[in-house]
Amino acid sequence: MKKFIMIFGALLVVSSIILTLAGCSNSTTTTTTTTTTPTATLSVEDQNYTIQFGYYNCDHMTAGVIAKDAGIFSDLGLKVNVTGNGQVPQAMTAGQMDVGLVGTTTIMNAAQKGAPVKVVAGNFLGGSYYLVASNAITDAKDLVGKRVSLGTDPEKTSLHWCEMADALGIPRDGNAYNNVTMASDSAKYTAMAAGQLDGYLCCDPWASMAVVNKVGHILTVYTKLPDGWGDCCDLSMSTKFMTDHPELAKRMILAQERALEYIYVHPIKSANIFATEYQVPVEVALQTIWRKTTFEGRTLVWYDNTQGIINEMETGKKMGLASYQTYYAVDQWTDFSLLKQTKVDDFDTFIKTKVDNVFPVGMTYQDWYTKAQQVDGK
Repeated sequence: MKKFIMIFGALLVVSSIILTLAGCSNSTTTTTTTTTTPTATLSVEDQNYTIQFGYYNCDHMTAGVIAKDAGIFSDLGLKVNVTGNGQVPQAMTAGQMDVGLVGTTTIMNAAQKGAPVKVVAGNFLGGSYYLVASNAITDAKDLVGKRVSLGTDPEKTSLHWCEMADALGIPRDGNAYNNVTMASDSAKYTAMAAGQLDGYLCCDPWASMAVVNKVGHILTVYTKLPDGWGDCCDLSMSTKFMTDHPELAKRMILAQERALEYIYVHPIKSANIFATEYQVPVEVALQTIWRKTTFEGRTLVWYDNTQGIINEMETGKKMGLASYQTYYAVDQWTDFSLLKQTKVDDFDTFIKTKVDNVFPVGMTYQDWYTKAQQVDGK
């Protein structure tokens, strides 16, 4: 049975910014570890163009705020206006957004309906979803009949939930629980803290928040699939932006790589940025980054993860999930040509030479934190 741990702390892609990057007074430029630099000069039009970027407020999408506050966007000569928690896919299909960190199946479904969007780079290997229970719940089976928030028809649409439910020996069917819909993961946490919710599915920081504040505990985590990693969310772009501004598009891909590398080698600085932008305690941010970059594996990536996408879809199909029985051919809604042209650092080489000897996979939180203080300051 698959190994359940989780991945959510390190973040993802060049996506989560909250302010317009140009003129951000609190940004601090730092040395990047990447060996890749832009080779083309930006045109006057590109220099004056403000890129519209969107992300969801979860730890999978943290590379954006890192790119902003660590000065990565400005180093690359990019003007970026970042919108958090907006209707990212809808805005992209309407031509109102150029770049976004978006769930894989969301982009696939939008493209199948004719939306002019493409996945252009990886971001998060898959899963990294938590089942959090209140302190009154000591066994997963105690959740049956209780008030929980699992999403709409989770037995049909959520591979994350079905994998976890099967592993825990509890029903997949959402009707076996008092399943309520909530607007966001933060709303779920707030409801549990107020004693109004017994369990919920979420990404970080809202699992780590429950643990740190002793509101609840993590019952299990969705990570690797039986046949290896899947794919959760990706860096996506509108095809118009890719065609009209290819150099800006390549620099956005490079910014994602630099931001993710920064997270791996500067965990304390990254946690401080995360805590400020996501408005959570630093301890929560630290645990989030530890989980996503070290404890659960190297889950924040920038490479072409086509095989992971296929694995995700095929696993859902084998498990009998209704929404996975037919899926749009992957090559119809992905385009990794700009990623190849950007010639980003090789992910495996970066991890082997810059990360493995400092933060080995599976390192305990206390050991990780002690080492992080040594290499990245307090």
